[in-house]
Amino acid sequence: MVAVALGVWARQHVGTGVAVNLARFSSGAAAKAWLGSAALVLAIVQGVTGRMMMRGYADPATAVAHRWSGRVAVLVTVPVAVQCLYAFGWSGATTSALLHSALGCLFYGAFVTKMLLLRRPGVPGWLLAVAGGVLLAVLAGVWLTSALWFFTGHGLSF
Repeated sequence: MVAVALGVWARQHVGTGVAVNLARFSSGAAAKAWLGSAALVLAIVQGVTGRMMMRGYADPATAVAHRWSGRVAVLVTVPVAVQCLYAFGWSGATTSALLHSALGCLFYGAFVTKMLLLRRPGVPGWLLAVAGGVLLAVLAGVWLTSALWFFTGHGLSF
């Protein structure tokens, strides 16, 4: 429902074309690329620590790292999502832009789904693992259709 609501709003919203520059970054696109990359790295930490916990190899510090890497990962995606939705809205101009728009909305839907599953008693561990894997895969898709494109064209510039 969250993914659909974001998609409908983004489709109806006409992008302003105005990028909001964040401190220390040369442009809104640079900020999005670096924050998106940070979120992806943190999501990979989530995947590794989640797998460790599922396999029983984790100590209490691993669980703390898992929770906090997830919290920070989602936190750094918020300015990216606001920037995308506000400045650009939904885009179907190219296949990559369409895929990016759809995956960006799907990311938040997958996130809410995982959070709801976490709070529901009796949810099997494998279902949480699948939800986490979907979340990581969707975020990787968002990164591939945005940050990778930016870094390929602009280098590792801030």
